Amino acid sequence: MANYKPDLSCQNKFIPINFAEQILPGTFEYALCYIVENKLDLSGFDAWYNNDKTGAAAYPPSVMLKIILLGYAHGLISSRRIAKACEHNILFMSVSGDIQPHYTSIAGFVAKMHKQIEPLFTQVLMICDEEDLIGRNMFAIDGCKLKSNASKEWSGTFDELGRKKAKLERASKRIIERHQSQDGLGEELITQDLKQKEKLDKSAGKITEFLATHKEKTGSKGKPVKSNITDPDSAKMTTSKGTIQGYNGIAINDDKHQVILQAQAWGSVGEQQTLQPAVKQLKQQLDKLNTDKPKDEHMIKFTADSGFNSEVNLEYMAKSGFDTYIADNQFRKRNPLFKDSETYETEQEKRRLKRSKGKPRLFTSDDFHYDEATQACRCPAGNDMWRSGINVKSHNQKYTRFCGYLKDCKVCPLQQQCMRKPPIKTGRQVQFINNESRKKLSYVDKMKVKIDSPIGRRQYSKRLGCIEPVFGNITVNKGMNKLTLRGQAKVNAQWQLYCLVHNIEKLQNTMH
Repeated sequence: MANYKPDLSCQNKFIPINFAEQILPGTFEYALCYIVENKLDLSGFDAWYNNDKTGAAAYPPSVMLKIILLGYAHGLISSRRIAKACEHNILFMSVSGDIQPHYTSIAGFVAKMHKQIEPLFTQVLMICDEEDLIGRNMFAIDGCKLKSNASKEWSGTFDELGRKKAKLERASKRIIERHQSQDGLGEELITQDLKQKEKLDKSAGKITEFLATHKEKTGSKGKPVKSNITDPDSAKMTTSKGTIQGYNGIAINDDKHQVILQAQAWGSVGEQQTLQPAVKQLKQQLDKLNTDKPKDEHMIKFTADSGFNSEVNLEYMAKSGFDTYIADNQFRKRNPLFKDSETYETEQEKRRLKRSKGKPRLFTSDDFHYDEATQACRCPAGNDMWRSGINVKSHNQKYTRFCGYLKDCKVCPLQQQCMRKPPIKTGRQVQFINNESRKKLSYVDKMKVKIDSPIGRRQYSKRLGCIEPVFGNITVNKGMNKLTLRGQAKVNAQWQLYCLVHNIEKLQNTMH
């Protein structure tokens, strides 16, 4: 039988350690230490402390920044795990210089980082630009949904929260009524009930305080939207793995080496509303970078998916100077390559059923037979419709509107495919854009023409390879897939710290 040397990996051993020798060239920690100690201006942190004459010595900001970024790079998101690593892990001891900050000091440092993260992020970008990692050929924007440090069970509109409060109060009242109706309950049962009542009263009081100190949020259509009691800035978001309470981490990156140029986290704001603030900040970042390099914005391509497509956004991007390619939600449907694709049609049908919660797809205007010359319209069942309006204005366009006869719609065999509810006062309505309005192309229509061209499809196809690997690296490879802070400013800083780890890793590859 073969004879092997014993495995002593579980054996404790006293050995002399030179901390400097543990940080090997070519590793992330080597790049991190070099950049923080030699390239970054950390003087802005001095204003945090007033202990030059009295008080205990503070932990150096350079050390705190290094161990936090190193922890994030290894998937250690919580301050407790980072503090424990500084006590037991040789690599963290080496990076920190054997300084072992308490987890509360680490948490406090991260919580205040929103005051200093912007200049640090810009300085790292400048180093990336000096190393020629930013190509300025194409930028891509997208969002990554991250779970926040808040429970979605504490979300709801003010009306829903009011009903939840009343329900908790009724449950608390029932405990008292049960005690009054049942004498001689055991001491253990009484203690359990009192604890439960205290918990219910505390939860009801939490809702009462929130409703009294906050204003109800409204969406873009003026309707109330859900607020979260624990973190009012967060929002409920639908992901491929279900619904989460969290934030949408928006990032714009360059296609040459996937360096992130701009990063912001948004909660109760739709993706469409994040484009303009992101582009404004991107332009500010470009102005701070190497001025010797050309930055003609009309030569830089800018891509985004259909989540950012709107008339307002496209008008803004048309004036921004970027060569923009933003898809609409029918982009794939118009692509000849997907015309006979069974996989595409199957996936689209799954999405339609998910959006409609299993209900069949209703007829759209494309299913109706409209003759613009004679101003006549027939429904999918073959019944004539009457014209109920002409030059009806909607979304800066003029439409001709038709309505089905009520007597026809009530007995129509296709009613369930045509109308959400059985008709009561009017039949099915449908509208078609006028020829005059069609000649005046909107920014959305112009973008459809542009992105359906061979060049447009080719440029847009590069978007996935530009931005998606960035989110894969941050959330999967590095394990930075959730947020530990609360509030827009603090969460935004933590998201930028995640992106900072990604950019430093790009610099690591240039330091071999």
